[in-house]
Amino acid sequence: MPVGVRQLTVLGEFKPFGLIAEALDGKPPDTSTDDYDYFLFDPVIARQRDDILDNDAFASALSDRREHELFIRGNRIIWSIGSRIFKRFTLPSPVIKACWCRVGDNSEALLCVLLIDSITIYTTSGEVVSIPLPCSIISMWSLPFGLLLQQVAEENSVLHGPFPYSSPSLGSHDIIRNRRESGHSPHHNFSFLTAYDQLIKGESSLLSSHLILKDLLEEPQSIYIEERGKLNIMRDFDERTIWTSDVIPLMASYNKVKMQHSVWVAEVINSSLEVENGSLSATIPASVLPKRFFFRRIWQGKGAQTAASQVFLATDDDSAPVISFLFLEQKKLLSLRLQSVEINNEILYDVKPDMSWSIPAIAAAPVIVTQPSVKVGLLPYTDIIVLAPENILLLYSGKQCLCRFLLPSSLGKESISCNLGFSKASSISHDLKIVGLADAVEARINVKVNNRKIFRCALRRNPSSSLANDCITAMAEGLSPSFYSHFLILLWGDNESGYLSESNSTVDSEWNSFCDTIMQMCKKSSVVSQEIPKSSWEFLLDSKFHRNYCKINSMIGLSSDVALDRIGLDSMRSSMDGTKSSEKSFYSDLLGESLNSLHAVYESLKMDNLRRRDLELLAILLCDVAKFLGEECYLDHYVRDFPALCKTFRMGTDRLSSKAPFSLFRWLENCLQRGCTPDNINNLPLVVCKDGSSVVSWARKIVSFYSLLSGAKIIGKKLSSGVSCNIASGSFCSNEEVTVLAMVGEKFGLKELDSLPSGVSLPLRHALDKCRESPPADWPAAAYVLVGRKDLALSCLTRSCKSKQLETQTNVNLVCMSTPYMIHLYPVTIPSTVSETDGLESTRLEDTDSIDGSATDGMENIFSSCTQLRYGRDLRLNEVRRLLCSARPVAIQTSVNPSASDQDLQQAQLWQLAQRTTALPLGRGAFTLATIYTLLTEAFTVPKLVLAGRLPAQQNATVNLDPSIRNIQELKSWPEFHNAVAAGLRLAPLQGKVCRTWIIYNKPEEPNAVHAGLLLALGLHGFLRVLRITDIYQYFSQEHESTTAGLMLGLATSYRGTMQPSIAKCLYVHIPAHHPSSYPELELPTLLQTAALMSLGLLFEGSAHPQTMQRLLSEIGRRSGGDNVLEREGYAVSAGFSLGLVALGRGEDTLGLMDTLVDRLFHYIGGKEIRNERSPLLATSVDEHNLGTGQMMDGTTVNVDVTAPGAMIALALMFLKSESEVIVSRLTIPQTNFDLQYVRPDFIMFRVIARNLIMWGRIHPSKDWIQSQIPEIVKNGVNSLGDDAMDIDEMDAETAVQAYVNIVAGACISLGLRFAGTKDGNAQELLYEYAVYFLNEIKLVSTTNRNTFPKGLSQYVDRGTFEMCLHLIVLSLSVVMAGSGHLQTFRLLRFLRNRSSVDGHANYGIQMVVSLAIGFLFLGGGTRTFSTSNSSIAALLITLYPQLPTGPNDNRCHLQAFRHLYVLATEARWLQTIDVDTGLPVYAPLEVTIRETEHYSETSFCEITPCILPERSILKTVRVCGPRYWPQVIELVPENEPWWSLGDRNDPFHSGILHVKRKVGACSYVDDPIGCQSLLSRAMHKVFGSTSLRAGDDGPTAITVDQLVSTFSSDPSLIVFAQLFCDLSWNSKSDVDFQEFCLQVLFECISKDRPALLQVYLSLYTTIGTLAEQVSSSDLLVGDSLSLSNLKLALSYNEAVLTGRLTTSNGSIVQSVFLGSLRKRVEELLNCSEALKNDLRNYLKSGSWPDDDRSRGVKSSTILSWYLQWFGVAAPATVKATVDRINHMNISSSRVPLLCLLLPGTHINAIEEINRLLLSS
Repeated sequence: MPVGVRQLTVLGEFKPFGLIAEALDGKPPDTSTDDYDYFLFDPVIARQRDDILDNDAFASALSDRREHELFIRGNRIIWSIGSRIFKRFTLPSPVIKACWCRVGDNSEALLCVLLIDSITIYTTSGEVVSIPLPCSIISMWSLPFGLLLQQVAEENSVLHGPFPYSSPSLGSHDIIRNRRESGHSPHHNFSFLTAYDQLIKGESSLLSSHLILKDLLEEPQSIYIEERGKLNIMRDFDERTIWTSDVIPLMASYNKVKMQHSVWVAEVINSSLEVENGSLSATIPASVLPKRFFFRRIWQGKGAQTAASQVFLATDDDSAPVISFLFLEQKKLLSLRLQSVEINNEILYDVKPDMSWSIPAIAAAPVIVTQPSVKVGLLPYTDIIVLAPENILLLYSGKQCLCRFLLPSSLGKESISCNLGFSKASSISHDLKIVGLADAVEARINVKVNNRKIFRCALRRNPSSSLANDCITAMAEGLSPSFYSHFLILLWGDNESGYLSESNSTVDSEWNSFCDTIMQMCKKSSVVSQEIPKSSWEFLLDSKFHRNYCKINSMIGLSSDVALDRIGLDSMRSSMDGTKSSEKSFYSDLLGESLNSLHAVYESLKMDNLRRRDLELLAILLCDVAKFLGEECYLDHYVRDFPALCKTFRMGTDRLSSKAPFSLFRWLENCLQRGCTPDNINNLPLVVCKDGSSVVSWARKIVSFYSLLSGAKIIGKKLSSGVSCNIASGSFCSNEEVTVLAMVGEKFGLKELDSLPSGVSLPLRHALDKCRESPPADWPAAAYVLVGRKDLALSCLTRSCKSKQLETQTNVNLVCMSTPYMIHLYPVTIPSTVSETDGLESTRLEDTDSIDGSATDGMENIFSSCTQLRYGRDLRLNEVRRLLCSARPVAIQTSVNPSASDQDLQQAQLWQLAQRTTALPLGRGAFTLATIYTLLTEAFTVPKLVLAGRLPAQQNATVNLDPSIRNIQELKSWPEFHNAVAAGLRLAPLQGKVCRTWIIYNKPEEPNAVHAGLLLALGLHGFLRVLRITDIYQYFSQEHESTTAGLMLGLATSYRGTMQPSIAKCLYVHIPAHHPSSYPELELPTLLQTAALMSLGLLFEGSAHPQTMQRLLSEIGRRSGGDNVLEREGYAVSAGFSLGLVALGRGEDTLGLMDTLVDRLFHYIGGKEIRNERSPLLATSVDEHNLGTGQMMDGTTVNVDVTAPGAMIALALMFLKSESEVIVSRLTIPQTNFDLQYVRPDFIMFRVIARNLIMWGRIHPSKDWIQSQIPEIVKNGVNSLGDDAMDIDEMDAETAVQAYVNIVAGACISLGLRFAGTKDGNAQELLYEYAVYFLNEIKLVSTTNRNTFPKGLSQYVDRGTFEMCLHLIVLSLSVVMAGSGHLQTFRLLRFLRNRSSVDGHANYGIQMVVSLAIGFLFLGGGTRTFSTSNSSIAALLITLYPQLPTGPNDNRCHLQAFRHLYVLATEARWLQTIDVDTGLPVYAPLEVTIRETEHYSETSFCEITPCILPERSILKTVRVCGPRYWPQVIELVPENEPWWSLGDRNDPFHSGILHVKRKVGACSYVDDPIGCQSLLSRAMHKVFGSTSLRAGDDGPTAITVDQLVSTFSSDPSLIVFAQLFCDLSWNSKSDVDFQEFCLQVLFECISKDRPALLQVYLSLYTTIGTLAEQVSSSDLLVGDSLSLSNLKLALSYNEAVLTGRLTTSNGSIVQSVFLGSLRKRVEELLNCSEALKNDLRNYLKSGSWPDDDRSRGVKSSTILSWYLQWFGVAAPATVKATVDRINHMNISSSRVPLLCLLLPGTHINAIEEINRLLLSS
């Protein structure tokens, strides 16, 4: 057959867009103007391996099908898409070569650029990696697993040329691109060897000519080659690589010395091959060795003077890959056929010597033309475009020439439109010759013509006919190679309506060409060798005019290609005697295989609602083929589907076949009825079961889903039903769950589900519905979207997004699983919960007395939608903000007419209020902790600290403190520090860290307390690690006291527990006692030494570092070296805390060392056993480090007043939670009057706290436990106070009462620490009761107190002690209730704050405690709380240390900066729920389960979000419960770990955000707190009842259905459905019936939360309506019977649910009654009338369809086809054979059972009709 001729589609004259871009930039090019290069590539190359479609700018650019261009000139690269610049790159030196590559396991494509001395690698996301090259690399090539580098021999000088990505093939004819030649000599010696190669060789003189870069973090490795079973390093520098594949591991090379080409395959080195150095395995274990590759030569060809100018991969006509070499000198294209074998999941390639062929060629390129959507393994199906020596352009598929391409004759006459930035074609003469080819991408190629112009041409045009494409692909996949190559020749051959013969071919013309090719095969099968003359009538019937005429005038919209060659075929069949039998047999077999392949496409198309038109066209063609082959059952199958075809196709009586066609509907029905049985499996067509089949993948997916749903087993990548299926990762324990994972794996989303016939989709929707309630926790996000759990999907996304690339990839999966109308909702953006401004009226701080309402107070950002939800309408936060505001003048109450004495009174009152104001920042820091999520781009602002007052009685006149009375600056120094700490603690940067630049930017020129406070705040957040050691030195060199102290503490908390040596050195500098004797003496304030000691403990926390512990121990008893002797107690306490921190909880671990320490500590505490004698152990060891300062001892005794607190604290922390009876027994509470006199009362409190921290497990929140702490002598002394009969000594009474007060306070502090942050009800009640009791003892405030506490204590204890104990108890209460905002506690605190000011007993320490307590109660605005881990308890104890300062600058007993260390104990255990549909915070009930502890069994309790969760050590499960939200369970393993930090990818709560999905039919708790609106049925029926389905009720108060629906559901489909289908303006009766149905369906879908079923209900309902109308009407309304098959499948699903084959907890997702009524209605319609009985009899006897007048006949045929489909009547031939068989048996009884047995798929109704109509006759 002559080769067909096709026209090229010329897109325009080609010019690299980089040149245009340079011209547009206006930049003058380099001196060498032509020194540039470019290459075009497919955008798929630059996309991720598993990327499909993305919604960000980059991926949308890459999903653009236009080819991309990389343009290289000098050191610049321009990446463009069409006529748009996408990215630009500028390199430090000229570019030698650029290529795309994927290195290692990275799925991201990398742009690799080779420079003279390095390789620069760009990721598509913007990251840049530069890899220096220690040797000269001449070129680089892309392989599937890495980058192949070719070295240059040392003695050779190198000429570098910018070879493009494909090859240097265009140099000969290319006048646009002159190759750049820039030579350079190697400037590195060749000592480059990896450590691995050195191990192998042991010498560095032997070099590898090729290297492989497999990972960006590794050095390039040597390449090995296999020679006679051994592996040697590849050292042949003459073996130059000329081509590699980036898909399969192949390399082609040319050796100019041997004049030979070679093909190599890269393989992994395994143990069977012997490496050059045999000692390798002995040197390194195999598990340590990285994966290494070697090249194995699989082909070599000699005799070529020069290297092949072009090498590429293509595909043979039988789908085998071939590698092609273009030899210009010989003008031929040599193709080698590759053979691949899969062994142990690895594919091995080889070339057989006899499997090669040559084609004459002067240019060639790989193109994708004949099968654009088919893949052969990893490779696309690739053809070859060849320019023959005669300048003829030919298209080859393998060795088979398909057609010739010509330039369009109009090329010179018309100007071609400019596309992709191409210039317009100018006038060209007609004798154009093609002289070269270049830049092939898919089906587009550059054609060079003899006038030195280049045109971009397309070999095929899109869009093409999808039906024709599918059919051709099905032939490729279903036919044997010889058949398919013959089909291709016919398709592309020179026939009348050649496939794609015109450059502007239409979809219809493509399909007609395909049909002509099939009919040509029919002709060749039946026609005699000589040509049959056609009559004029036959010629007319075969003309295009007739086809178009039939198409226009077709009655039912079917294409009337039905007449295609009909008369010709009939006349041909009458003259078959001259046919060559062998050719006829060949074509018959070809047609038979074609019928099977196309039938599979036909059945697959039935499953797609959107391709009904294609299905009709294919049915007509298949009828032609089936009729020609005599396949009666096939013809009957198609005519049943489209009964109108019966008028055209009537089966003759000759050559009948009884082979039954495959029916996908019937297969799915059997699957639901009988499961995945072997009979059912064997019925599947081969093309459906074939691996990698693309064209029927739609059918394959549905078959695989139904198989899994019916219990098919998974065997490797295949199912037991024979089909392959991709199953996404995730656990499953039911058929439904594995089906959902399969749908995800096959990317079968809700959009695809909607395009299935409704009956087919029902079982799949059933599977989704069943998994919706509680899907497994390890599913991918796409699976959750599929089952309608977007809440879980977003949680999963947050958890799995470790990088932006993965995030976009997962987002893509999310989008492709969504329904189309929901796509715009992705990705759901959650508004920041804390960055919103306080725009709500109720949250504004209204201070009517304020003179400046605009002053910032540092608490502006505390209000958010989340806190609004937490506190509702109550004004707690406003009140806290008012109480803690220090930025406004405070009100002073005075008389209207002040006198001189009043002014003194004002100053006195203002001084009292100033004490309170200076204490407020400590509480404000806790209140606003981490509440500003902001990018740190602005200067740090601190709210003012205003000590002035205002006089409301005198129009808010301002009163300032008199500086002559007091030093105001000295008063404000430390409060300014605290104010800055509070401001700094607010920061919680979004990126999780603060940059060094920002800290330096905020550094003032002169050091001040504000910056010092900022440093401490940043350190407490852990942000000071960014400072360099030089920055730290500069701060210290300023010698500013508070800056140095703040920086030391900040660094220590940032590096807490790390023992960082450089930080430790900085701290030791500030402890002169440990300077070497040669060190110059430093005068350091005691305050700084104290801060340094505490910092040391924080830095070494938990390390039990022996030398540090020894040093700190000696510091407890050491006199301060500073000038302030009064601060030595604070120094000793700091040393004690520090020692306790270093050995935190480790007291039992290192007993050998601890014995000495413990003895020394008890010596410092003082006790009876060591009171009168000095320990001999201490006498020898005490002076080890005493170089210049003396021990605090008077004679032989220790000054316990100074050392005892620190020593007791150290013991408490060292043995924290250790339950050590030994230590507790020595740490006694005085039991006699003498002991009580001996021990200071406040030290008894320390002892109580220390004992309880050690015996942690025994702390119990009960009054009995507190009473058990009090010795009998104290109890007796206190109880006898009110007893007049007892004569008690005044001194003893005072001693007993002071001990009692301190013991109770100590026990309460212990309770506060034990239950910190737990909100324990018992602890709260107990502490509140004791606080009120102490308050009443000071001054009676409550007469309702019914407790039995001792009375009259206040006369024996000074007011200051009582006040301190009271406030410490209240502070402990706030620690227990931290973050809760507990109202009763808050009222108590507010009372204490106001009372203290009025009473005048408010010293600074008391005010500080009240301020801190308020801050703790609302910690972090109510979003944070305290932990009870060891380090948290230590930090809290430092903050709660029960020695309070007397003034703002008092640091004697405890450095005030330490009070901020509570931050280290905080945890963000806050949880809020976000509605996934609206993105807003909502209330949701949670069921929280905590594990069993020593105090209580496993417990579950209910919380309403937003809330604070229990600690991680006891938290077991959190479950979203309640009727309004879909359930969700988070399972946890309780472990003694801190709460997850912000951004931790393992955090199951995603930094405090839990996405929930509201059920349709329920309102949120905000809109409907008590649930009265969520009674959906009542509301719906009320609306329906009021409308009464009549129009005209349009009053202003009337509520419409769509308004009601939008209240309950945000699903767009439901709202639009309500608007369109439930409109009350319909009047006719039928409309009202339909509307009633719509309302009921709407109610059903909303109440059961199944919006997707709207489509199913409507489809089934309208199907029945149309059938009924068809039966009663004379017009033809339905042209097919496919809806009946669909309806049967829906009923089969219902039966499967009712019989239990499909498991369910809630029954069928579609109402069974509804489906039952549909069955009954259909059977009523098909109740056999006389006409139908006659038609059925004729059909069963002779296979004939009704043949009356046209309209009557088609209608009768349609109803008959419904009957046959509905009742499953077999084909006439099968029925006839069955009846004959029964008749031969001569059975006298009923033959119905036998008929049922022989016709298993036929319904009993039809069996009885067959029995009556045929057997009876």
